[in-house]
Amino acid sequence: MPSSSAPPARTRLDSLTGLRFIAAALVFFFHASLVFISMNPFADPGVADGFRWLFSKAGWMGVSFFFVLSGFVLTWSARPQDTLTGFWRRRLLKVFPNHIATWALAMLLFAGAAVPAEVWLPNLLLVHSWFPDPAVHLSLNAPAWSLCSELLFYALFPFLIRPVLRIRKQALWAWAAAMVAGMLAVQLVTDFLAPASPPAPGTDVSVWQFWFGYNFPPVRMFEFVLGMILARMVAADVLPRIRVLPAALLCVAGYAAALAVPFLYGLNLMTVLPIALLIAAVARTDIDGAPTTLRSRPMQWLGEVSFGFYLAQQIVLSFVRTTLMDHRTYPTGTGIAILVVEFAGSLLLGWLLLTCVERPVMRRWARSRTTPRPPAALPPQQQLTPAP
Repeated sequence: MPSSSAPPARTRLDSLTGLRFIAAALVFFFHASLVFISMNPFADPGVADGFRWLFSKAGWMGVSFFFVLSGFVLTWSARPQDTLTGFWRRRLLKVFPNHIATWALAMLLFAGAAVPAEVWLPNLLLVHSWFPDPAVHLSLNAPAWSLCSELLFYALFPFLIRPVLRIRKQALWAWAAAMVAGMLAVQLVTDFLAPASPPAPGTDVSVWQFWFGYNFPPVRMFEFVLGMILARMVAADVLPRIRVLPAALLCVAGYAAALAVPFLYGLNLMTVLPIALLIAAVARTDIDGAPTTLRSRPMQWLGEVSFGFYLAQQIVLSFVRTTLMDHRTYPTGTGIAILVVEFAGSLLLGWLLLTCVERPVMRRWARSRTTPRPPAALPPQQQLTPAP
């Protein structure tokens, strides 16, 4: 892979691993709160509606966090000696085994022979988010749509890393602002130019608007590249020093703004900058060696499980609510107990994916059997060297 990045002594950012699980949990509670597909377990209309409203933007925020974090972590940890095929092999092995396992489980539990090949095949190949039909891009295991965007990120990262590393330190802010401006332009185009019908279930927009403004992989590149630029900004120490708690409070404020603005502008615009500041603040705690709960053993374990948990949670929710409970709703106390069981079941399935699928595959095939020839290094001013 033609890149030069941080030196071998670069700081490990373990706290970001712990933070990943919080984002995955937001996605869980978003899906668990949905009413239009009967995931919400509460019979009391006030409780059900309050639960739905409280987490109505949590899924959007969690996915946006993962996209920004992908760009950040890949840029921070890029290997100078890596090869193009080696990088792509590791990324594909990280994504596809867990996806195939959850795809097969969804087919077994819900789909089977009833789902036509034009639906399950794009889903299996992780190209289904390129299709505007929600019956395709939200088919089978719905959270897998985001993996289509991740695959696009991985495909383009080796060609983006050099230009990002060449951005002058003084221009990093301008490029970061350009990424946010690009996100705004996407929603303006979606709002005013995309067809306004038919309506997308559970939203205030059309199927076309929701797909182009949220699911279409190229429009999510802005968040990924912002994460890449953010890694440069943290390494160069050009961001204001902000602690984790104030950054987390900014995320709460951004979430409140997302609840208040029109639907399209609440998908990721209101939360992307607070997310970026939170990632930077958490990364800075590791660089400075400051103590943080996110680096604790339980949070590290949860962070490692988070990818499997993310892919498993919709399957668990759907199986419990549709197969075991036939969409019935329950008193508040029972509903809370159901959520606890669903959360624990998702965590268990995520752990099984980690230990039985992800780790064995990565141990067996992720390492190259040949020693790659290191590419020529970039000049020092273009390398990603963390500031002291």
